[in-house]
Amino acid sequence: MTASNPTPADISAARERGKGVVLHTPVIPSAYLSQRFGGKVVLKAENLQRTGAFKIRGAMNKLSQLGNAKETGVVAGSAGNHAQGLALAAKHFGAKCEIFVPKGASLSKIAATKHHGATVLDGGESVDTAVAAALARAQETGMAFCHPYDDPDVIAGQGTLGLELLEDIDDLELLIVPLGGGGLLAGTALAVKHHRPNVKIIGVQASVCAPFIHGFSPDGQVLTLADGIAVKQPGKFTKPIIDKYVDEIIEVDEDSIADAVVILMEHSKMLVEGGGAVGLSTLLTQQITPAKTGSTCIVLSGGNIDIGLIPNLVRRNETNEGRRLTIFVRLPDRPGSLASVLNICASNDANVIEVQHVREGIPLHPRETGIQLVLEVRNQKHSRFLIERISQAGFLQNGYENGSE
Repeated sequence: MTASNPTPADISAARERGKGVVLHTPVIPSAYLSQRFGGKVVLKAENLQRTGAFKIRGAMNKLSQLGNAKETGVVAGSAGNHAQGLALAAKHFGAKCEIFVPKGASLSKIAATKHHGATVLDGGESVDTAVAAALARAQETGMAFCHPYDDPDVIAGQGTLGLELLEDIDDLELLIVPLGGGGLLAGTALAVKHHRPNVKIIGVQASVCAPFIHGFSPDGQVLTLADGIAVKQPGKFTKPIIDKYVDEIIEVDEDSIADAVVILMEHSKMLVEGGGAVGLSTLLTQQITPAKTGSTCIVLSGGNIDIGLIPNLVRRNETNEGRRLTIFVRLPDRPGSLASVLNICASNDANVIEVQHVREGIPLHPRETGIQLVLEVRNQKHSRFLIERISQAGFLQNGYENGSE
């Protein structure tokens, strides 16, 4: 078992321990991102890893070295990805597993953790309170405590991703990695820089929880799409490695994270959670441009997004891109009025998504009815054209429209 900061040799050993369980995930070229941002952009699809995230790497390395300690079971605090990785590793070794999960954790991640046989317990307001609860449980019961990121064995396991990058990308110039507590970034940076010191490595945090940049994070639960990397303080093992080997750390906002998730889904056919998509956000916000020569690799660290969140992200993106239009009209409350408006929409190639009668909260004549239409349109120009046609027919007088700008 590693007793101090991991070494390149520890990472190589971790790779051997993970064989048969940890997948060698693919590096996928992205023609769309390369054309949009310039340079050669490739994606490390760790969202296709076992349990849907990189965490199985560190969990396998940690548990493989516990020896007889596995008989008492393992315990951890996690927002979900480490939980799944540890649960699967514990199942592989036949060990009992308990996970303390913070409030607001992804429901899909919790369900998957239970599916692998782990017991899920209340971990309080944040990842840090969940980790503290798990540590107390370990001290109380003698179970082996498995930190989600700040453990040399876990860091070494995560670093196996870096070895795969070295094998798969001969011309790697720029590497962009999501950053929460730092286990993935520290291990990957150590592995890559040891063999190719000229590779530039960027870590990415969500602005609402970026302790590596600001040195602090807000108290209580953090509301972010990047819940998997919402860690409130750097690790004592991860920070020195990151300080030494990582060239720059960048923060990205929630809007860019939401955009990144949808772009990866639409153009790369990759289902990626918010924390796993932040690398692309650095390009969207123009804080980073791809390398002029060689490959720029964006690590997609996880794909465990709640399915129920996806429709909201898609609707938001369509609105921002001018492909979704909301119109409110006042109509005479008599047969055929609504049909007249719908005919205008249909004849001008607008697809009606939703029709809602609104009769409360707005001033209406007793013989009027309010109608809110949600329409799928081609672009903002199409929106303006449609609004003009509806206005010419007299239906937007004293009404309002949204989404046309």
